[in-house]
Amino acid sequence: MSEKKIHISPIKNGTAIDHLPVGTSLKILEAINVNDATCTAAMNVESKKMGRKDILFIEGKELNETEMDKIRILGKNGTMNIIKDSKISKKESIDYPNEAKGILTCANEKCITNKEGLITKFSLKKNPLSAKCFYCEKSMDKKEIMNSIKKG
Repeated sequence: MSEKKIHISPIKNGTAIDHLPVGTSLKILEAINVNDATCTAAMNVESKKMGRKDILFIEGKELNETEMDKIRILGKNGTMNIIKDSKISKKESIDYPNEAKGILTCANEKCITNKEGLITKFSLKKNPLSAKCFYCEKSMDKKEIMNSIKKG
């Protein structure tokens, strides 16, 4: 019996995200607005470097800084490639940003950002990941952060 392989075509313009932890690609697609883009997700695929990984291709959409920061929070240790005219124009190792603006919802129900609709602002610490609200100073751990990422 011959081995079957699936080949994914390279994208011409967009973003390719590789070396994502397994299960991350769907979380990223949920967190960013990709309604006007063609997306290909390869999940739980073999990786020499990681054992198993996810890969995500977003074709025909230039990501804004907010979307890229969501990817930086969700896809730690991955690689984000910005593709223009079928060539990598920018390559970035994914690491947590130092702050998150408008990306997270504060876990404190009484926070002014939840009451008056202000744009949220958090400072992030990287090891272990935690976030502190600029307004109410509520701290959130990694699990709370991952659950508070705003959709779309």
